[in-house]
Amino acid sequence: MKRTIQVAIRRGEQKYVAECLDFPIVTEAASLDELVKNIEESVALFLKEEDLPELGLAERPVVLATLELKAAA
Repeated sequence: MKRTIQVAIRRGEQKYVAECLDFPIVTEAASLDELVKNIEESVALFLKEEDLPELGLAERPVVLATLELKAAA
């Protein structure tokens, strides 16, 4: 059973974009604070009414977000 749901965050041209690596969830926002709220809401809506063990998830999974930054070269 997986205990984490992985999300990758990147800076788009005008907004931050979060894409779930485990499920078909994508959201965007103008700020990181707003994006965190959107991620929480999107994941909750996706998992609502779902059988977590059937999806391979532990009973109380957490979201692990990774922020992609441009390399300074």
